[in-house]
Amino acid sequence: MKPYPLAFRPVLKQTIWGGRKLGQRLGKPIGQDDNYAESWEIVDHGTDQSIVANGSLAGIALDQLIRDHPQWLLGSSASQLSSGGESLSFPLLLKYLDCNRVLSVQVHPDDAYAKRMSPPDLGKTEAWYIVESDPGGLIYAGLKPEVDRMMLSEAIDAGQTEEVLHSFHPEPGDIVFIPAGTVHALGAGLLVAEIQQSSDTTFRLFDWNRVDAEGNARPLHIEQSLEVSDYSSGPVAAKRADMGAAGWQTMVDCDKFVLNVLIHGEGRIGGDDKFHIVTVPRGKATLHVGSETTTLSAGQSVLLPACMPASTITAVEMPSKDGDGQPSSTVLTAHLPN
Repeated sequence: MKPYPLAFRPVLKQTIWGGRKLGQRLGKPIGQDDNYAESWEIVDHGTDQSIVANGSLAGIALDQLIRDHPQWLLGSSASQLSSGGESLSFPLLLKYLDCNRVLSVQVHPDDAYAKRMSPPDLGKTEAWYIVESDPGGLIYAGLKPEVDRMMLSEAIDAGQTEEVLHSFHPEPGDIVFIPAGTVHALGAGLLVAEIQQSSDTTFRLFDWNRVDAEGNARPLHIEQSLEVSDYSSGPVAAKRADMGAAGWQTMVDCDKFVLNVLIHGEGRIGGDDKFHIVTVPRGKATLHVGSETTTLSAGQSVLLPACMPASTITAVEMPSKDGDGQPSSTVLTAHLPN
């Protein structure tokens, strides 16, 4: 079967903190409501399944594609991912988030803890790319220095959780790495691209005392949060790509995924027996596979199967309209580590 860039139908999620930017900025097919929070671009997690939207495989779910063509899609990772005896599934999840309101203060467990849960899941290590940031937007990432379990517990009990969190105002183009165990929250006014382990396990410490339309508060998970939080890592800082550099720049290289960014020129991709997730959070890019060219606009994503031959991606230079000092186009790619 000839490999080609797989595009998928987005899986849209509505929550109390969502807005309308997923449609307005990224062209997602949202409805009339004003609470569209997440667009899951590439996902294989239980009933949340990406459906192929193009080519000869159109209409097939990602989990079915993996069952039918594991080596074709995953390459050498197929045997590695199934070595623990679990059924084979796609290990990463790509999403966009419209943080119209601040998200809950939360923490994700690591793989060992999540595996003991019922039902078991993966842990959740993630990384954010900031697409847009309103002037007052904040990111809460990590605990302040010297904050331990007792101090965090006392702050939660006193309604002062925010006071023990490290926070900062992110700029467009910032990349923030959030390993499992990092207490965090995305603030209001942020549009974010996120790559993460394929997990939906979240423990909430604090939800800003808000309630839904029926007056109900969302559940909190205080004991679990205190148990899985990392009290040794401290504040988390943002990273930024070199604005003048051409070609790929590696921004995150951890045991769960590698995240690369391209802002100028072109980069080689594929031909290495690995799958590659590709998304364009800003501007436009062209993907060249042999004599075939695929154009990706802001908010569009594709999955390159592991058997894809070596290809090139070009970040297209465009007139800047945002005035935020960022390159006109940005490409993100993610793959599993060696």
